[in-house]
Amino acid sequence: MGDRFIPNRSAMDFDMAFYLLTQTRKEKEKAAALASHPGQTYGKLLAERLLPNRNRILAFQARPPASSSTAEEVSFDHHPKSTKQTREISRSADRMLLIPEMADDYYLNVLDWGSRNILSIALGRTVHLWNGTDGSTLEMMMAEDDLGAAASVSWAPDGRYLALGLNGSDVQLWDTDSQRLLRTLRGVHRSRVGSLSWSNHILTTGGKDGKVVNNDVRIRSHVVHSYRGHRGEVCGLRWSGSGRRLASGGDDNLVHIWDLRRASTATAPRTSQGPWIHRFDKHASAVKALAWCPFQSNLLASGGGGNDRCIKLWNTENGTCLDSVDTGSQVCSLLWSKKEKELLSSHGFGQNQLTLWKYPSFRKIIDLTGHSSQVLCTAVSPDGCTVASVSGDETLRFWNVFGSPETTRRSPPKPPPDLEQFSSFSRIR
Repeated sequence: MGDRFIPNRSAMDFDMAFYLLTQTRKEKEKAAALASHPGQTYGKLLAERLLPNRNRILAFQARPPASSSTAEEVSFDHHPKSTKQTREISRSADRMLLIPEMADDYYLNVLDWGSRNILSIALGRTVHLWNGTDGSTLEMMMAEDDLGAAASVSWAPDGRYLALGLNGSDVQLWDTDSQRLLRTLRGVHRSRVGSLSWSNHILTTGGKDGKVVNNDVRIRSHVVHSYRGHRGEVCGLRWSGSGRRLASGGDDNLVHIWDLRRASTATAPRTSQGPWIHRFDKHASAVKALAWCPFQSNLLASGGGGNDRCIKLWNTENGTCLDSVDTGSQVCSLLWSKKEKELLSSHGFGQNQLTLWKYPSFRKIIDLTGHSSQVLCTAVSPDGCTVASVSGDETLRFWNVFGSPETTRRSPPKPPPDLEQFSSFSRIR
């Protein structure tokens, strides 16, 4: 029926209604006196702004208050939808393993963590494999005594095949599934092979003779190209994520950038005297530490030895040095985080620490301490969270550096209480 009065309770101000119905005559007279004040116009306008629609006890529909631009810019949300958690990083290692007979040699690259979560470490003529999933171990031993100790190790991208560079100039390729030696690459170098890097089926080797060699491990005549540019030992090699560019660092304080498209694909070995894209000569000591940025493909980080102590960032497109920081100590290795814009460096001749840096500000986030000798090599787990480090103090340590609170991950299995991780093995001979 149209004559019914149906109030809208949501539009009613019961507190004001109660006040207006119950106020005394004296209060009404006081209100009338205030209305005759010279500032009554201002008071009326102020009341209309602060108390809109309050002159009515009942209302069918409430008028919306006038919007204020200042109020719209202020947020009173005490529970934002996305709040980034602050991750906690311990300054000490999560766990430690003893590795007797570890050679304290800056030029060696004896640690690598494969895509199948197996960590490899070379100790003299023996290479140990540690499974990060179940904690099992395996020991591999080189067959001939005259081959010398292992100077470098590197997992193929599939995590099954392991390459070993030896002091006696040979390179071995092992199948860790069948536990057998597949082949030995001979005649590649004239002295020790201290650096290795994979790009699909191409195994690149760097030797003390200054040569950088591409080996196609699928074919009998495996040497497909040889780069010449270093005058000293090649102690660092890294292929970019795209597999198109190779960075090499040497004992001659140089960094070279090579392009695979400029290399010959012929099966017969060929030598180029100067096919590098860029030659960086700003370091004042040997350059072993190299790392390509995972989120900016043309960005390379390099670290110098004891007489240099600097980390430098390079634009490999135009060859410019973007930044340089003096770390105060020898730079032994570099690792980019796969999760954050951060760079981890390992050091010697100072605190023997690992240092985490923020990119691009190069602000130091934290120093990780515990090693008592130079931190020779570092490797990161396949999930990008845990970092392993080896040192001349004969210890292997695990650090939870890159772990994120949002990510559920499995920590490496704990070693036996006596820390003798390599006490019993299956042997590959």
